[in-house]
Amino acid sequence: MKIQLPKAVRSILNTLKEGGFKAYVVGGSVRDALLSRAPKDWDITTDATPEEVKKLFRRTIDTGIQHGTVTVRVSGESYEVTTFRIDGAYLDGRHPEEVSFTPSLEEDLKRRDFTVNAMAYNEEEGLIDLFDGQKDLRDGVIRAVGKAEERFQEDALRILRCVRFAAQLGFTIEHETYLAAIKLSDNLRLISAERVREEFLKILESDRPSDVRVLDDIGALDYFFVEYRAHKDAIDESILKMPKDRVLRLAGLLGHAGNNAMEIYEASERFFNTLKFDNDTRSAVMHVLRFADTRLTVDRLQLRRFLNACGTENYDRVLTYMEKDRNVDMSRVRSVIEDILEKKECTCLKELAVNGKDLMQLGMMPGRKMGEILMTLLAEVLDDPAKNDREALLIRAKELMA
Repeated sequence: MKIQLPKAVRSILNTLKEGGFKAYVVGGSVRDALLSRAPKDWDITTDATPEEVKKLFRRTIDTGIQHGTVTVRVSGESYEVTTFRIDGAYLDGRHPEEVSFTPSLEEDLKRRDFTVNAMAYNEEEGLIDLFDGQKDLRDGVIRAVGKAEERFQEDALRILRCVRFAAQLGFTIEHETYLAAIKLSDNLRLISAERVREEFLKILESDRPSDVRVLDDIGALDYFFVEYRAHKDAIDESILKMPKDRVLRLAGLLGHAGNNAMEIYEASERFFNTLKFDNDTRSAVMHVLRFADTRLTVDRLQLRRFLNACGTENYDRVLTYMEKDRNVDMSRVRSVIEDILEKKECTCLKELAVNGKDLMQLGMMPGRKMGEILMTLLAEVLDDPAKNDREALLIRAKELMA
């Protein structure tokens, strides 16, 4: 078994070896390489202590030194180098109270979450696979290392991670691991909303977004999206149709979370608040749902007004949602909108040929009246794009001021 390592990774491993230490790439990078997927990160584990690692490399950052992790900078890239360790008790269901360093690679691998993430590799020794991770990769199985209940009691986030890895890799969850996830799913309440949110989004944005149903089956949705259970068929159908776009997948998820617009709005608010979503994502999703039932024709005036209300930066997602969720052919509407944009027909205030400064030069003071005049000019230009002429608008502005 040979894994092609990047030059910088080989350099780090060789430096540690020349320093008298053992070193391996480990975890997700080994898993992805064995699956012929490009690893996103190359994590390195070693029996060198953090201080010994820092002495061997010119550029290091103490990113998690209390847990044995030093970031090594090579050729402008960052690589995490972590000392073999044994985790202490997980009293909060998320983090070990303390860690101790160990010279044993086996002890380090035993503390990891799933067999497919508990393999190590270097070019001298080849693949180190103590828990049949390679077999589980071949069989398409996510299995906890050791006793699943112990792994999930240590860190409840692993419950979401096992569903996430299954969704991303197209795997199934091993039976005992699945039963342990059901038994301990209430412990997810110990995990920060931000960590739960990020794992949930990775599932939603995977090739199998309908694995959200697996989260429901094990009880993991009970505290942040209980509405799923009553509407799961419609939700699954919608999110499966959506492209891998976070906003559209969330719109598909939430757009069927109630029996009417008010229920959907309330469910969406609870979902966003519980998982502490950022305002930009929240606004983008609700924007799609707000315009999702707009009945659009190929009338240019209607579409200019639609672009004004929806925003040129948002219209594509709205049309995509209509196409996928509502099964409506929007090709002709898209064609007319693209023509409107190509011809630079005015659809918003910033595209108007005059602005507030121009009205101030006419002697008008900033305020509500100025805003009303600009909106009147915009409305007239939306009706007739030919009126978006600076001189003509200044004349019209004077009339409105008078």
